Amino acid sequence: MNAIQSKRTFMKSEFGASHGFVSDQMKGIPPPPVQKPYDANSRLVDLPKPAEEVLSQQYIGACLRQRRSRRQFSRRELSLEQLAFLLWATQGIEEVAPGGYASLRPAPSAGARHAFETYIVANRVRGLDQAVFRYLPLTHQLLLEFAERGMARKITHAALGQQFVGDSAAVFVWSCIPYRGEWRYTVLAHKVMLLDAGHVCQNLYLACEAMGCGACAIGAYDQQAIDALLRLDGEDEFVIYLAPVGVV
Repeated sequence: MNAIQSKRTFMKSEFGASHGFVSDQMKGIPPPPVQKPYDANSRLVDLPKPAEEVLSQQYIGACLRQRRSRRQFSRRELSLEQLAFLLWATQGIEEVAPGGYASLRPAPSAGARHAFETYIVANRVRGLDQAVFRYLPLTHQLLLEFAERGMARKITHAALGQQFVGDSAAVFVWSCIPYRGEWRYTVLAHKVMLLDAGHVCQNLYLACEAMGCGACAIGAYDQQAIDALLRLDGEDEFVIYLAPVGVV
């Protein structure tokens, strides 16, 4: 077996051997919160309710046929209504199960664990400052994380110099909080959380196509640089995926 073949093991299902692991859920330990806590004094931005009026294409077949990775964006702003719909379409919460052990959202997730937090690097969003926000799906709000000069340039650098990232109206950055999945699936959570990231981003693609916007999924980035840029610890929470969005 060569070096490349030896790395394929992670892609294969090992759930048949899961009897060897005892999860925190099986131990009766309460689940981690479905949303990362925040300071009650933080600045919050109320988002418009997700409304289909922002969609110019109502037919899913057309959205599937037209879906492409878009790397060229106009200089037009993204409206707050458009951003609100995209946030809901990717990680909005429709229902939380009793006890908070699961949440139901437009994107599927193994065990309904939804191990992600959504950060928005706002470059040109009408009604928002140029800053970094975090989506609060429980209340459909944005939390201002911080404002920092040169974010477009810095996130382009963290994305290995891909200029269209900084040229976008907004960058969706998904972090992963691994324990949300590990609580239920222990080490077997790591594969399915990566699958879940794909579900989330595909929802973004289709919603963007439906409203005349574009997105491009990015897995090539400097892990340490982008974690530091978003002020994440890189261990209990780290960036797993990102996608710039803009009007095309």
